[in-house]
Amino acid sequence: MERAMSLAQRAGDAGDVPVGAIVVSADGQAIAEAENRRERDHDPTAHAEILALRMAGRALGNWHLTQCTLYVTLEPCPMCAGALVLARLGLLVYGADDPKAGAVRSILNIPDSACSNHHLSVLGGILEAPCREQLQSWFALRRSHSEYDRSV
Repeated sequence: MERAMSLAQRAGDAGDVPVGAIVVSADGQAIAEAENRRERDHDPTAHAEILALRMAGRALGNWHLTQCTLYVTLEPCPMCAGALVLARLGLLVYGADDPKAGAVRSILNIPDSACSNHHLSVLGGILEAPCREQLQSWFALRRSHSEYDRSV
């Protein structure tokens, strides 16, 4: 998660919401990492989680990531949650909750069944305080700049 936080910092420094993601294979090797690139790429789908999943699929030669773990600094939004399920990710580990757009509770409502052949385990709150602080600092800085811009 600390490595994901470094990626998040890089995203924040580049003007994107500071979110970082790393996909780790079953043998513990990091096979993909990404940070948010929505603003830089002018792409609403360039979320850290989506980018990391795409890279992991290419690295493994298989887009089913059942034996993989995704570490991400912020609880995934509904779009990213859908991608995690479709990629058949094995484990999601996230830092800070996202009370506005988080979708982990909706992931947990997916029933485990033989016909879906998928079970996604979720572990939240890993390094929650530093992940939350990173996000809050970034948004506070953006708010202070926008208030300055309005006063000028």
